[in-house]
Formats: sequence, C-alpha cells, structure tokens
Amino acid sequence: MKTIHGFFIFLFLAAVTSAFAGPPTLEALPSPTPAEGNHLNLFDYEMDYTFSSNFYDVHGNFGHGDSLYNDFSYAHRFLVTGKWYFRAGAEYERFDFDGTNNGLPDHLQTAHALLAFEYVVHDHAGAGIEIDPGLYFQNDVHGNDFDIPAKAFVTFPLIKDKIFAVVGVGFALNQTPIVAPGGGIIWLFTDKLRLEGVFPKPALVYNPSDNWEFRIFGNLFYESFRTDDVITPERKLQVHNAWVQYSEDRVGLQVSYSGFKPFEISLAGGATVRRDFDFFRAEASVKTRPAALVKFEIEAKF
Repeated sequence: MKTIHGFFIFLFLAAVTSAFAGPPTLEALPSPTPAEGNHLNLFDYEMDYTFSSNFYDVHGNFGHGDSLYNDFSYAHRFLVTGKWYFRAGAEYERFDFDGTNNGLPDHLQTAHALLAFEYVVHDHAGAGIEIDPGLYFQNDVHGNDFDIPAKAFVTFPLIKDKIFAVVGVGFALNQTPIVAPGGGIIWLFTDKLRLEGVFPKPALVYNPSDNWEFRIFGNLFYESFRTDDVITPERKLQVHNAWVQYSEDRVGLQVSYSGFKPFEISLAGGATVRRDFDFFRAEASVKTRPAALVKFEIEAKF
C-alpha cells in the first residue's frame, strides 16, 4: 500500500471484533467451563457484489470490470481459563472479476487457518492475538504463495461503561508496510445506539430490539495475493508471479435480523468507492471508479 489506507490493513482487522469488554484480566478456575454468554462454534458466510465501473489513471486501456466476493469461515473456541479462549478454524475467501479482458487477474483467493488466543466477554473479543497462515494465490498453487498475516489488539475503557479505546498492530510478509499500527474507539451513546469507530469496519449501529440491527458502515478491505502471469496494456504492469495487494473501500447501510436462532441474516446496499490492484513491488497500480454494492451475510453462533 502506498496511501495512508495502508496503515489500517491488518492492524484494524483485529480491532473490528472488539466489543464492549472491560480490561482483560486472567481468571484462574479450578475446572474450566464455558464463560456465560460465549458460544463455542462460529460460522460465517458472506457474499458481496460490486457492479461494473471503469478503470482510471491508466491511459484508458483497461476498460471496466465488476467483482464478486465470497467468504466461508468456521472456527471453534476452546476454553483455556476464565474468559481466555483458544480459537481454531479455517477460512476460504475468493474474488471473481469480470469485464474487459485487460490482463488483470480474473480470480484472487486464499485458503488459510484461523488461530487465535483471545479474551472473550459475551461473544466479543476484548483482547487477543491471531495468525492466519495459508495460501494466498490467483489460480495455480505454488510453494511461494504462502503468507502468515498476524494481528494483536487490546480494548480498554476510557470512561467506564461508555467509551472504550482499541489499540492494535498487524503484520504480514507480503503487504506494505509490513507492520501497521493504529486504533479506534467505541462509544455507547445509549443502550440502543453506539459508534464503533474502529477500522477497518467503522459503523454507527442502532438496535431497536433484540432481533433487529441497523448499521451505517464502512469497510476498508486489504489483502495480498500471489498472481500468475499479469500481462496488461500498461508496459510497466507486465509481471510474473508478483504479489498484488487488492483493496475495496466500501460504504453502505446494513439491516440484520437474528430471530432465527442461532442464525443472524444481514442484507446491505451501498457503494464500493474504490477498487485497487496495487502491485507495490513493481510500483504499478490500477484503480476503478465507484460502483454500486450489494451484500448478503449469514452468521451462526452455537
């Protein structure tokens, strides 16, 4: 990443899961049992579609394109002691691109493990460290597709039961910068309205009832993938087995319903403000103009 957005990429990924727990403390129990309110099995499926828009700043040779994002994940929490858990699982993410045949990747995908040690209160992680080792690739799998992104964060109160700060740091071998610091705040205005000012998914959230949630959201998505042969009309962007840092900056309105236990179903609409194929080691980047976005997500905790 070459813009200030880069500083938020992995650091803030961890912060997004933080909620409203107090300062983490280690509680020794003679015989560990699941802490009240914490589910042990976590499943999530998300699909985002960004409609077609034009590329720019590349002499008009790249045409237009859209993107389809699919993400499946499952993890299980293992109680360690008190409210500390070890979480282990797996995740598969995939982008599919369609539009002008301009030599850019038609797919980007990753299959990786989810390994975390975290302090959990009422299903929200207030502190933790996570590593996501796995393969990050385009179409063909090679030994040099491996990466091991990691992030750590902690949440602590600024004003008791009202304002909380989040401080985090992220790391990955194939991102720029390799280490990214940052933070954010969570502000509980009322029992039903709160500000989650934590990147990469800041949001203003309103819960009129236990089963309904309305969210005005942002999402700064950044992830790196090893590509195959990328031969484009831009002479500078003709690379082989290069790493691309792909990003989507999204905003929108989301409605969620959790009355079908243990599932929560979410629908959202908005815009992807920018998509960016950043071949940072080749010092070449291709961006798109804004386009409409629709999203569907289903989560289950049991």
